[in-house]
Amino acid sequence: MTWFSWQVPPFVTGVFFILGVITLYWASVNTLRIWSHERHWSISDANLEAWYGLAHMVVFVFSLQEIVVGATYSWEFMNFQLIALIFCGYFLNIRVPYYFLCPLLLAFMLFNRSLMSWESWAHAVTLVTMFVTLSVLYTKFHQYRGVFGLYLLVTIPLGGLLWFWMKLKYQFSWMTFRLEWLYYIVFVILLYLYVTMLSHDSELRQQLEWSANHDSLTTTQNFAAFTESLTYYVNKGRHHHQPLTMMMFDIDHFKQMNDTYGHSAGDQVLKQVVDVAQTVLDVNDSHVKLYRTGGEEFNVLFPNYDLATARPIVDQIFNAINHTPIRFGQQQLALSISVGVTAWSANDATARAFYERVDQHLYYSKQHGRMQITSD
Repeated sequence: MTWFSWQVPPFVTGVFFILGVITLYWASVNTLRIWSHERHWSISDANLEAWYGLAHMVVFVFSLQEIVVGATYSWEFMNFQLIALIFCGYFLNIRVPYYFLCPLLLAFMLFNRSLMSWESWAHAVTLVTMFVTLSVLYTKFHQYRGVFGLYLLVTIPLGGLLWFWMKLKYQFSWMTFRLEWLYYIVFVILLYLYVTMLSHDSELRQQLEWSANHDSLTTTQNFAAFTESLTYYVNKGRHHHQPLTMMMFDIDHFKQMNDTYGHSAGDQVLKQVVDVAQTVLDVNDSHVKLYRTGGEEFNVLFPNYDLATARPIVDQIFNAINHTPIRFGQQQLALSISVGVTAWSANDATARAFYERVDQHLYYSKQHGRMQITSD
């Protein structure tokens, strides 16, 4: 219909269709990624992109095949399906155990009514070979300067073999075979160029987002990320009656260290404090997050912890940092922290009120001798 109505060759519409599917994926996965960050899901961006991409492409492949299933021209959308396979196997680098691919291929063959065809089985084996080879190629060589040549070296011959199996099965002409393989090669090249461009833009956005929410010196999350998380957890606690505890601490006599030993020593102290505190949190609960909220000031949020359950971790952080020797040149720096800790209460009208109450506890610790914990 496209050719007769608009005089646009099917190849051209095919190019725009494939690019449209890829663009839809990137637009929707970016929205989903932002949504997951707002809800503090524990899934990483890489895993989210990979598994959502797999689901996106499976729906795409089965939806297309539904149009031609059982027909003598059911090979018509094969180039689109191969592009979906390459996108998942190489660009998304989905770490799926390869034996998981077999049930998916069997389901597709059953759906396509091709279980009794030996050519379809040969086609399936070649598909698995392509997926595995592309996965290995990305894992080992994706940063290699000549990776585009290796990518073509894998995709073009295997794509030709896949079309050869279809020629044997459906007995179309050699002219059709050469034409479809040529279309496939063009699609493969365009896919690489287009996805590389989109990936570069996505990586740049993620780097900017990371920089906006992390401290460049210690790489822990910063005050902007802390404010967002605090507001989220307070609202969640208010609506779902979930407890929340906050720990605030800063390094005693930090300005004196900077003045005496220089800012390099101060930077080393800050990084050491973060390393020690993060090690304690990793051992206990990865959902508890550390933030650098000021020069030498840090906050820890304990979602779903009341004061009693959070206190043992607070004590571990306090003791670990206070007993950490820090060497700077020939000097060994004495290190201690002062701490304030409290749990969110319904009497805290806002997240800011909760923050100020913890800050008052920290101030009390510093005014009454330092190196101590003040709590409710």
